[in-house]
Amino acid sequence: MGRDELLMDSIPKGMKIHKVKALSKTLTTKVGLGSIALRSMWYYRRYVDKLLARQHFDLIYFSTTQFPVLVLGAHWKKKFGMPYVIDMQDPWHSDYYRDKPKAQQPPKYWFSYRLNKYLEPIALKRASGLISVSQDYINDLNARYPVIQNIPAATITFGMFAPDMDIATAHKSEFAQILSPGYTNIVYIGRGGNDMHAAIAPVFQALKAMPNHDAINKKQLKLYFIGTSYAPTGQGKNSIMPLAEHYGVADLVTEITDRISYYHTLATLLQADALFIPGSDDAKYTASKIYPYLLTGKPLLGIFNPQSSAIEIIKEFGINTVYGYDTVNADDIHRFIGSVIDKTSVTPALPPHAMAKHSAQTKTALQCSVFNQAIRYEQS
Repeated sequence: MGRDELLMDSIPKGMKIHKVKALSKTLTTKVGLGSIALRSMWYYRRYVDKLLARQHFDLIYFSTTQFPVLVLGAHWKKKFGMPYVIDMQDPWHSDYYRDKPKAQQPPKYWFSYRLNKYLEPIALKRASGLISVSQDYINDLNARYPVIQNIPAATITFGMFAPDMDIATAHKSEFAQILSPGYTNIVYIGRGGNDMHAAIAPVFQALKAMPNHDAINKKQLKLYFIGTSYAPTGQGKNSIMPLAEHYGVADLVTEITDRISYYHTLATLLQADALFIPGSDDAKYTASKIYPYLLTGKPLLGIFNPQSSAIEIIKEFGINTVYGYDTVNADDIHRFIGSVIDKTSVTPALPPHAMAKHSAQTKTALQCSVFNQAIRYEQS
């Protein structure tokens, strides 16, 4: 994914922003090292060491999936007595792919698995507080590291931030057009992977069995899966198209492995006719992307592990086209797609109580509560 300078537009005016360098990727890729976290870690340490030496701060908050930088929390706590809270957005060290065929494992899995197994305990065992999008992630970490069982912890998902849509709309002309004009475009933007096949397969099966398939193929429908790989631009491997080919609907499906920026994502979602969110077969997985999808006001089809918290969250917003992959049937999918094609689908207005409950403002207040608890925990 390229740089997204528009992210700066969402930060409150007057907020002090510090920038650090990183080793040039041109140099590090020669030894197989592309991770921005590893390339920037020394610069982070040096810069923040100087910052903490001359200025008082109450707490450090890590909210990133560039996990290796989290180990710096233990360093700053030891050197400066700084409490730190970790936001575990995704699993860091996980055995999920360990027994999977090599073709289904992420790139450089052998190296990343061992690196994560080594670094995670360094960061977690000294943490002052823990936030996660999933209570299951917190439970797993508590079981793995009993020493953190008593630190403040809370399940806090990403919040809804409507101004992001305004930023995307204001800059939409700056983004490359991805969707096909003249078609009914149903769009998913996010990672792919074999763990999502259980949620995607029912859609492909239903498409194969859908009446008037030839007309749909030639004139009406396109399903987009965009940004499905974490690999560098141009190096991603399709993980959705093989499934589409298996079910004989590859002519209806477009997979683009290259990732796009956040606001390019929002602008593309706003251009779509309808949206699709497939979930992982891992019940612990929480689809953090659901709130931007809801804010678009587009018809939405969601299919998840039946135990996923995403199902109930989406239903809170009055969306009834969200299913577990064990219960969704072809008729459900046919009705959804048919209503999108003939433009009879009606998306309910987002309930104010649900928007307030899941707003960025509410989630930020919950985060601040954890920060205060973490500071008190370290002082006790």
